[in-house]
Amino acid sequence: MPALKPAGVTGQVTWLGVVPARDLALSSAPRASLTLTFAGPEGEDHGGLTRPSCSRVAAQYRPGTEIRNTRQLSIVSAEELELIRAGIGFESFDPTWIGATMVVSGIPDFTHVPPSSRLQFGGGATVTIDMENRPCTLPAPVIEAAAPGHGRAFKGAAKGLRGVTAWVEREGVVRQGDPVTLHVPDQRAWQGA
Repeated sequence: MPALKPAGVTGQVTWLGVVPARDLALSSAPRASLTLTFAGPEGEDHGGLTRPSCSRVAAQYRPGTEIRNTRQLSIVSAEELELIRAGIGFESFDPTWIGATMVVSGIPDFTHVPPSSRLQFGGGATVTIDMENRPCTLPAPVIEAAAPGHGRAFKGAAKGLRGVTAWVEREGVVRQGDPVTLHVPDQRAWQGA
C-alpha cells in the first residue's frame, strides 16, 4: 500500500526564481524555468546536498554543524502572498523580496501542508516538503527599500503564511505554468503531545 496518496489537489506554478548570492542580497532573480538537481535548483545559492545548521534546527545542533540540506527551495503560495500583501498594507508584493524559489497557486492552506508531502510537477520533477518556513526579519530591509514604511510589518503579516522549505526528490525541469500535484503522507496526525 502506498505511503503517499494524491490529495486530489492540483495547482499551478506561477513564478520561479533563484537567489544567486545570498551573502550579497536576499532577493531572488526571476527565471522562466528551473532545472532541479539532487543538489537543488541550478544557480540557487541555498543549494547543495548539505548545509550548515541554522536557527531552524538550533535545538538539535550547534550553529554551523554540517547537516543534510532540506532547505534547497523556498516555496510560497500566491494566495498567501496576497494575504501578506494586505497585511503589510502595500499595493503589491514581489516574491523576490523574500528570496522565494517558487510561487504556486491553487493549493489551499499551503504553508500548513504536512511535512514529507510531495509536490510533483507536470514533467515529473518532484520535491519533498520539509517544514513551514517561518517568517524572520531578514526580508524587512528589502521590502522597506521597495515599499518604504512597510518592511517592518512583514514578520507579523507573514506568520503562518510564509510557505515551506523543500528538497529535490526527483530531478527535472519546472516551468512557469506547469501543473503541480500534491501528495500527502497516508497517516493520522501525531497525538503524542
